[in-house]
Amino acid sequence: MALADTERAASSCGDPSAAFSDIIELNVGGQVYVTRHKTLIAVPDSLLWNMFSKKSPKELARDSKGRFFLDRDGFLFRYILDYLRDLNLVLPDYFPEKSRLQREADFFQLRDLAKRLSPRVSKDNSICEEISQSDPEDGGLQGCSSSDTLRAASVSSAMRSPSLDSRKSGYITIGYRGSYTIGRDIQTDAKFRRVARITVCGKTSLAKEVFGETLNESRDPDRPPERYTSRYYLKYNFLEQAFDKLTEAGFHMVACSSTGTCAYTSNDPNEDKIWTSYTEYVFCRE
Repeated sequence: MALADTERAASSCGDPSAAFSDIIELNVGGQVYVTRHKTLIAVPDSLLWNMFSKKSPKELARDSKGRFFLDRDGFLFRYILDYLRDLNLVLPDYFPEKSRLQREADFFQLRDLAKRLSPRVSKDNSICEEISQSDPEDGGLQGCSSSDTLRAASVSSAMRSPSLDSRKSGYITIGYRGSYTIGRDIQTDAKFRRVARITVCGKTSLAKEVFGETLNESRDPDRPPERYTSRYYLKYNFLEQAFDKLTEAGFHMVACSSTGTCAYTSNDPNEDKIWTSYTEYVFCRE
């Protein structure tokens, strides 16, 4: 019995992966993931395979709670982990961070995944997407053969130029609550408009198409593309910047509505007047 235990211990020392438990907890950029050890080593010669099969737990960085720590994008790691589970790529519709996900795939040395995410150039130098069959976002393009070059280039051009007529029609409403101070008549200065937050209302697919990564979806995550929402807002507070993006996408303003109130900072009518207002702009693309 003692001899058998000695042999088993010697075998474990020679195989670092045997020291890992079956269930692994990860902290990736502040996001916590729980997965199986066999999932992390699903792709030979990848970074995770080397970490969890060639090294011992003592060699890997951990956070304060003992979870293995990776200083990478915690949000995008969910797609890395999904890929490792069945080696299949599935992305949501209108996924705006494909280039960043490709960078993560390169970092984790997942060559096949990085290849699926990277655009490639056909023989006539037109750009085509290298898309996996499971990618619902661009499933209509399956490479660029010579007979499909013109059609693929047209589709690619339409994707890059949202103002083309082929884009979906619809409405987007931009709203903002602002305030400004008008000083007394003897004052020469005034505190002009301050925009607290720019809200976006409309169909999810249109909002993501126009505003891309500048759209904050934290108040309404995982909203399906064909559903409507009034809970998105922008990551900046320059109203004109939102107008520029809408114009570039082929939208034009069709209506505007505003309300305002005035208040004094004190009972003295000679003191500064503070105006607050809420305004909505309705944009349309036919």
